[in-house]
Amino acid sequence: MTDTVSCEPGTLRLAAVGDLLLAPPLDGTPYPRNRRLVDDSIRQVFSECDLVLGNLECTLPGDGACVPTEPRVVATPDLVRAVAEAGFGVVTLANNHAFDCCEPGFQNLKGLLGKLRLPHFGAGMNLEEAAAPLFLDVRGLRIALLGAVDARSGPSHFATPSGFGVAPLNIERLERQVGQLRSQVSHVIVSLHWGDERFSIPSPAQIEQAHRLVASGASIVLGHHPHVLQGAERVDGKPIAYSLGNFFADEVHLSDGDAVRWDRTGRTGAILVAKLSKNGVAEVRHLPTYDSGRLVELDRSGFGGRRIERTARAIAQGVSPSRYRREHLWVNGVKPALRRLRWSELARLRPRDFAKAVRVWREK
Repeated sequence: MTDTVSCEPGTLRLAAVGDLLLAPPLDGTPYPRNRRLVDDSIRQVFSECDLVLGNLECTLPGDGACVPTEPRVVATPDLVRAVAEAGFGVVTLANNHAFDCCEPGFQNLKGLLGKLRLPHFGAGMNLEEAAAPLFLDVRGLRIALLGAVDARSGPSHFATPSGFGVAPLNIERLERQVGQLRSQVSHVIVSLHWGDERFSIPSPAQIEQAHRLVASGASIVLGHHPHVLQGAERVDGKPIAYSLGNFFADEVHLSDGDAVRWDRTGRTGAILVAKLSKNGVAEVRHLPTYDSGRLVELDRSGFGGRRIERTARAIAQGVSPSRYRREHLWVNGVKPALRRLRWSELARLRPRDFAKAVRVWREK
């Protein structure tokens, strides 16, 4: 939250971004970031908003224990402090990396967020805490935030009635929560960790779930986890952003020396900016961003704007099961195969092979 906003009383400006993926290398490799994570163009946008929300997709070191699966996304206390200094006023921890360093790492992260007075939601020491709404009173409005993680988004530690973890995405439970909260607050914002990584469209099931949440009373539905932009739409005037992409897009180093790396698409995200009032949600904008690896800036190249328009158009045209299967083939089949091909293999391709690839691309 900031002191330089210009909204009239009874309204607030929200800025929401996607994944805050912060993972400095642990082997001493030079790390390009410092405590200044965003440039002046981003600071200006954030300074004009009352509340800035992001998915803090990392944990802190604990007692040395960690989950056996990779990648693990482990930040440092200084980087978490830098997130607060960048202007973030609330974070969701409902993601599949919050417990990469098990309970001790999560406790360290939770403790630091408390010291920074940076509110969080979506994870906790039991299911009741993880699934509980976070209430914020901002400029005369009472906001409830809910977070949840889809089991299909990758290895996650899900909270139980007596055990720590993240809130699981149970659509019936969320519908009940949203419906109950709607009469108690001005707005309910739902933040979901879901979808398939690097897919440019959500699944038909995700679209149905988002629409159900809006019908239950959610004012805004925000998505993250795919690490690329997906489409956005308005349903009954309520914005749904299926994935806002990476805001911070660190390479995540693996124990075998390899790393999860991001191309231009993976380094491009969006800030959803909206004005909330007792009358609803208005003035919704999507501002493209680009992460150079050192600083995040507003993307003025045109690339991000085109991605926002293209993915929104895909949602408007409808996502059928067959369309989603083609996306799966493209992301998990065609693109990896093309990356592995050597020039000698490319030389053996025939015109009909390229024609088939063009047909698949056009069908996307």
